[in-house]
Amino acid sequence: MQGLMRGYIKGVDAVNYRIGRVAMYGIFALMVILLWSSISKTFFLPSLWTLEMAQFVMVGYYILGGPYSLQLGSNVRMDLLYGSWSVRRKAWFDAITVLLLIFYLCVLLYGAVSSTAYSLGYWKDAPFSYLLGVLIGTEEVGRLEQSSSAWRPYMWPIKAVMIVGFLLMILQCLSEFFKDILRLKGAEI
Repeated sequence: MQGLMRGYIKGVDAVNYRIGRVAMYGIFALMVILLWSSISKTFFLPSLWTLEMAQFVMVGYYILGGPYSLQLGSNVRMDLLYGSWSVRRKAWFDAITVLLLIFYLCVLLYGAVSSTAYSLGYWKDAPFSYLLGVLIGTEEVGRLEQSSSAWRPYMWPIKAVMIVGFLLMILQCLSEFFKDILRLKGAEI
């Protein structure tokens, strides 16, 4: 069992490490977009796309970088009592809280899948089967949702990024849970 957990941890950590390292450069894309926004407003006609594109890039940066941040332990943590606890006590506390986080992320994932299905023109009550059908070609895309701004971009790409990000975060949370279990068993990670 420990071998399976270690294999899972190694695989998920490797995937999230690589995606996180790429996603962290999204801050530079955000800076370029905001710089262009400032330049275009000052010297030219304001660009319609800059504000919404900056928001989309920030969502991708945040959502895809979250699992990497969790992996590195650089997430915000209330350290009033936690810092003085033993490794075993921290592992118990982390194992319980990560299970609560997984539940919360599953709720967010359901919302992201429902929202993405809606943005692809699906208004019924089975968003998971619809998206699976779209991926394998048995379902058709309906009227695509567009933003209500003047630029009017399609919304499904950023919503799909949210699905991927929440899935990666759930996988990373499971990896952290397995690490806590191994710590509780006294094994090296």
